[in-house]
Amino acid sequence: MSARAVGVFLAALLIIRIGNHRIFGKNSAFDIVLGIIYGSILSRAITGNSPFWPTLVAAFVLVMLHKLLASFAFYTNSGVSDFIKGASKTLVKDGELQKEAMAENSITENDLTEAVRSSGSYGGIERIQYAYLERSGKISVILKNEGEE
Repeated sequence: MSARAVGVFLAALLIIRIGNHRIFGKNSAFDIVLGIIYGSILSRAITGNSPFWPTLVAAFVLVMLHKLLASFAFYTNSGVSDFIKGASKTLVKDGELQKEAMAENSITENDLTEAVRSSGSYGGIERIQYAYLERSGKISVILKNEGEE
């Protein structure tokens, strides 16, 4: 099993290098789903629950599918890209909370205040000009200018 683990590790590293570096660098649902399935498939190769080489080929096919869909999303400006990778949501616009978008995404005012602090700034939601829930699930904040507060 140890030899299989070493082989799977090296093969997995090679497959990821052939694939797309963003697979584990981003945290969109698109990337997370692949990570979970990839790990599950490769664990079968380590434990011997599935044949070694066909399992590695299946992992390679999944990574190539991820790369293909990511390229497709890059080259299309349709709703398909938003479906594959997700779309950002506006939580604050011109200093006003977008309550419907916040409720849809279970974002509280405390979450927005935390995002302000995470950006290295001080204060609360009254300082926010725009806030977006990004595809990765992180909240990005654009603060009002000093004179606008």
